[in-house]
Amino acid sequence: MTRQASTLDVLTFNLNNPSRERAGRQLAYLAARPEQVLVLTETVDSAGCAFLASRFEAAGYEVVFPRPERGERGAMIVSRLPVRPGPAAVGYLSHRAVSVTVDTDQGPLDVIGLYVPSRDASEAKTERKRMFLDHCRTGLPDGRDGLRLVLGDFNVLEPQHQPAYRFFQPFEYGFYQWLGTAGYRDAFRTLHPEAAEYSWVGRTGDGYRYDHAHASARLAAELRGCSYVHEPRTGSDRLTDHSALTVSLALLPAVLLSVGDPTEQVELVPVLF
Repeated sequence: MTRQASTLDVLTFNLNNPSRERAGRQLAYLAARPEQVLVLTETVDSAGCAFLASRFEAAGYEVVFPRPERGERGAMIVSRLPVRPGPAAVGYLSHRAVSVTVDTDQGPLDVIGLYVPSRDASEAKTERKRMFLDHCRTGLPDGRDGLRLVLGDFNVLEPQHQPAYRFFQPFEYGFYQWLGTAGYRDAFRTLHPEAAEYSWVGRTGDGYRYDHAHASARLAAELRGCSYVHEPRTGSDRLTDHSALTVSLALLPAVLLSVGDPTEQVELVPVLF
């Protein structure tokens, strides 16, 4: 099923470590989405994630899924555009930073998917998160040139987040601020400077904007949309505990793969866009 498009769209969706049964429902939802590139976070080396990867691959999609070691979680990229390895080189917990490059009518676009570790109050988990964010600072490419989109579940908040939470430490807010100094712009904030939306809501009803998309300076000028998709979190199917985030860019894919329906595993061949 090859879909013509006037924009290049990317979706980030937290899988929340799905069971095989829930992965089947997620597959049906994701296969029906219009975005050409999917960044899937909170992956594990499990039957559910293996099912998603294998069904998309069998249908002709490009799938990049570095399998996390036992007890670890990471990210996966599924694409209806041909991909090649991207420029990110995060040397610590590298399965949490997946990077691909796709070709567009305006040049190469780097898509970098992050799943930043969460933490509790323990010193070990705090240091683990701090180390990963430090490696992102040195391993992510500069946002002041090129077409680059960094997105996923960052498990950090913007410093002006409302409500404010005392649990978060300066190094966590500092990573969000560093993205700005590195030349990236928060896509949602660029288009919705005053909006208060949350991608995860705790048991007490407190909201958190954990899921982000940051566009390089040149790419920010091509933003045509960025919005949260709450249905996977709030719908009766309860596909995940996070809202998804979709980004629309005024770019055209140089090539689209002719893919089948992954729920039917139809195999097709590449075609020119």
